Amino acid sequence: MTDSELLQRTRELATRYLESLPERPVGPAVDLEGLRAALGGQLSEEGESPTAVIETLASAVEPGLVATAGPRYFGFVIGGSLPAALAADWLTSAWDQNAGLYAISPAAAVVEEVAAQWLIELFGLPSSTSVGFTTGATMANFTCLAAARDAVLRREGWDVEQDGLVGAPPIHVVVGAEAHVTIFVSLQMLGLGRARVHKVEADGQGRMRPDALQEVLSALPEGPTIVCAQAGNVNTGGFDPLEEIVRIAHERGAWLHVDGAFGLWATASPRLRELTAGIDLADSWTTDAHKWLNVPYDSGLAFVRDPAPHHDAMTLGAAYYVETAGAERDPYNWVPESSRRARGFAVYAALRSLGRAGAADMIDRCCGLARRFADSLREEPGVEILNDVVLNQVLVRFTPLGSDPTEVAAGDAQTRAVVAAVQRDGTCWLGGTTWHGRAAMRISVSGWNTTEADVDRSAEAIVRCAHEVQRVPA
Repeated sequence: MTDSELLQRTRELATRYLESLPERPVGPAVDLEGLRAALGGQLSEEGESPTAVIETLASAVEPGLVATAGPRYFGFVIGGSLPAALAADWLTSAWDQNAGLYAISPAAAVVEEVAAQWLIELFGLPSSTSVGFTTGATMANFTCLAAARDAVLRREGWDVEQDGLVGAPPIHVVVGAEAHVTIFVSLQMLGLGRARVHKVEADGQGRMRPDALQEVLSALPEGPTIVCAQAGNVNTGGFDPLEEIVRIAHERGAWLHVDGAFGLWATASPRLRELTAGIDLADSWTTDAHKWLNVPYDSGLAFVRDPAPHHDAMTLGAAYYVETAGAERDPYNWVPESSRRARGFAVYAALRSLGRAGAADMIDRCCGLARRFADSLREEPGVEILNDVVLNQVLVRFTPLGSDPTEVAAGDAQTRAVVAAVQRDGTCWLGGTTWHGRAAMRISVSGWNTTEADVDRSAEAIVRCAHEVQRVPA
């Protein structure tokens, strides 16, 4: 088989999978040992034909594929892949461009530059903001917090890139009580420590309380300070009151970072933009394009108001690098990686296919579908919606009929049993979480191809599973 025939066969296999998404069970009942047996074994001495490899791979992985790109996957904030973004990603693999240096791929560098400017405009960020295309939200947070570390120490006369942290002035890091785990992982990797943070109390929706932030900052000694706020709580979708937080942080002289892994996309919607009031005044921002721009993995985005500390924190350089001296942009100066995939192509294609109106519509539609989920479920006996559905997140709790709703253990057991039953059912897939000490079902609506019919079908499946759990003897 020729290379062209191999790629044609691969296209057929990929298309078959994509066409199966609307009706295939979303979460497979995986036989772990069977999956290992199908994919494992001894590596052959002579190798196999590319066609045999691809066909065997497609067949062997089939039982272990989760339909995250389908219309009824609600387990995490994971969008499917827009057709234009998926097609661009296929081309990206064929082009095989290293997006590290302009000299290696002028096309990749310029596409990133153009897509970055579109994103800055879409989010309403300062026009001079620098942008890095990272693997995901974790490395985006890492990048922004590295820039923050550089900036707050440089104000104290310390060059952390050259001299490290040994002997450096201590940095106060202040985070909300509901900060996402990727903030703590980033601090860990940056040498700032996961346990040395100062936590600020949150309200009932997981939003940082400005009065509590003021108290925490007032109690800290003078010194370099980083404050991490959140746009889009991972459980409730709630937004920290950023206008007040920006003012309080900047009065302290602190760097304000906003983790907007999915919530930053609310700025693209005229209907939702008020949720993010004040966000443009922060010093850095992160988001993830695979979450709500619906591009293939991986696609994190880091934004920094002042390009200087961003560049200083990330750039490396080497004698053999062919660096540019003119107006060209070397992408590796803005991210932790040097050799890397050209992520900008898929982001560019998604933005160009949607336009401003299309991006706003996709965000608004997902939020409307989340409200539809909540409205459908809250009418059922023994069902409680725990959060204000302001974005795309819905928290649901189930209580055994006839029991005391305040009895935590019974509700926890019932909720976890319903989540497990829904996952086994396969109509849709969603996950569980613990919210303020109580078990909850967590529904995230992020896919471009999810419809009202998908939500109604999924809600019916959830109710059916809840009824089945009620009938199972204790």
